[in-house]
Amino acid sequence: MLPLLPVTILHVNLTSKEIRVEEFDDIDVIKKFCGGRGLAGYLYLTRYDLTLDAFDERQPIIYATGVLTGTTLPSSGRTSVIFKSPATHRFFKTNVGGHFGGELKAAGYDLIIVEGRAEHPVYIDICDDRVSIEDARKYWGMDNRQINNAIRSEKKDEKVQLTTIGQAGENKVLFSSIHTSIYNAAGRGGGGAVMGNKNLKAIAVRGHKGVKVAQPERFISAADSLWEKACNNVGVQGLSMYGTSIGLAFSNSMETLPSYNFQTGYCDGADNLSGPAMVNSGLVERRMGCYCCPVGCHRYSVVKDGQYKGSYTGGPEYETLSAFGSGIGITDPRTVVKANEYCSLYGMDTISCGHMIQWLIECKEHGLITDEQAGVKLEWGNDETVVELTRMIAMREGIGDLLAKGTKLASEEMGGDSYKWAVQAKGLEQSRVETRSTFAYALAFAINSRGPDHLNSECLAERGGSKEAISLIKRITGSEKYAVSTNTEKRADIVRWHEDVYALGDSCGICAFPTTAQHWMDEFDIAEVLSAASGLELTSDEVMLMGRRTITLERLCCALLGYTRDDDILPYRLMNEFSPSKRENSGDNSTEMLERMKDDYYRLHGWDMERGWPKKETLEMLGMGELIPVVSKTITLP
Repeated sequence: MLPLLPVTILHVNLTSKEIRVEEFDDIDVIKKFCGGRGLAGYLYLTRYDLTLDAFDERQPIIYATGVLTGTTLPSSGRTSVIFKSPATHRFFKTNVGGHFGGELKAAGYDLIIVEGRAEHPVYIDICDDRVSIEDARKYWGMDNRQINNAIRSEKKDEKVQLTTIGQAGENKVLFSSIHTSIYNAAGRGGGGAVMGNKNLKAIAVRGHKGVKVAQPERFISAADSLWEKACNNVGVQGLSMYGTSIGLAFSNSMETLPSYNFQTGYCDGADNLSGPAMVNSGLVERRMGCYCCPVGCHRYSVVKDGQYKGSYTGGPEYETLSAFGSGIGITDPRTVVKANEYCSLYGMDTISCGHMIQWLIECKEHGLITDEQAGVKLEWGNDETVVELTRMIAMREGIGDLLAKGTKLASEEMGGDSYKWAVQAKGLEQSRVETRSTFAYALAFAINSRGPDHLNSECLAERGGSKEAISLIKRITGSEKYAVSTNTEKRADIVRWHEDVYALGDSCGICAFPTTAQHWMDEFDIAEVLSAASGLELTSDEVMLMGRRTITLERLCCALLGYTRDDDILPYRLMNEFSPSKRENSGDNSTEMLERMKDDYYRLHGWDMERGWPKKETLEMLGMGELIPVVSKTITLP
């Protein structure tokens, strides 16, 4: 058997307390879907009932390392987490870095599938071949920092890696997150609530086995080449120095920085939140990196003065600085650090949490709620309101109980026209991209099986911001003239390439930055390292097909749950209010424009134009014909 095969799956049933190990050796499935996200999605679709409620104990949660996670390949520290989202009621994939995935591979496991619900809080303890379900009642109520410290102290081993939930997950906040290495979050979709519903507080892992590859010399040569490419990449250098907020000030100058709940693209004073400003202010103490990362894009920030003196956290990242900063009119980065610390400790997605606060402030402006009813002063730029509401949401205290439901459900309860400024689609709050002036992003967000966010198809290259980006767009479309974000032509081609390589990266356990943001790793590189690691000779076309099959499989999961083309939309505000950007040629994502791009996208994929479902002939062409009878029990495919 090849070194990376069979795939070792650890099954844990919290109801029956059964623990078993499965050696999955179906080489045909592995060749089609690789591992990680792709294989986890395949197992979910073929073995479980997706139609069950997200909080049904029979619903699994799957932690899936990539095929290359735990190796010496740069940026190979990622883990996918697969579940049915209680927020969107859809099949959901999220992804996280840190060091948990590498440790799990070192313990000898590729995937963990957890089913059932424990009678009381528990955690799963893994040390190589020894696996047990341990009582976690004494840990219930702890935040993510506290439980990491407590379990490591109890085990007298600082190298134990954990995936945990904080109080928000325990309280089933619908956008509660799952954390690794304390500050790394599988943030979106409510995975923390799924763990909380299962009474699963944590998974602790210690491994000593290491990871073997089929052709070590070839693999080392390919990995070394990529390390060199990373170290010489200008984008890597900037990201390493200043983090993901490196371009925040530029976005603000171009009026494309989502501000005041996407009402404008500019926030006066928001430059204080940028990566260089954070570093120069002394807030950033050091860089942090995930397993085997040459970049170290994470920040470690400490507040040294003011009312939040003593607060410290990983980050904040661009999304957080926009969600808690410009989105609310906050320009003091110390406030954002404090709000981010709360989200890290309690375990909440910062994008959704920030949106909830923005939405509530607008509700007051429209006369739907008062300060007295909210229990805080609802106004733009109020530092104390941001921090206090973040805490209230995690604890489901007062108005926080409503906000913990996410903007879709909260706006339905609030009534009036509050849905118009609930910047969500499919139950997921939009990430901080101004899609009215970036049309590949607009298409990618609309058709995303998760909802409107960037972690399925990061289309940065469409902006043509570097020679590498322009070269990539030319390779995808045939001409560099399409490296303009307000061009609607060839957007489907751009989105599909980015989706495919993103899904491939998730299945391999590779961070998205090398492929979709910095462009120092592509499908040709991945084919080489994957071939050397697995012993399977794979071409660039074959590995990209792995990504495409994963995208198609996830679309099948959505179809199985009754979702169609009509659900491929953007938030009301971003479809019906004029773009605030001052960029030339920016404009609205009109329904007509979006529908035209969707036509191109479905046609390119070979999906049904009426419902946006994969056709039987397309599944057969992709070698996925065995899935037709699986889904045909519930729906009729075109």
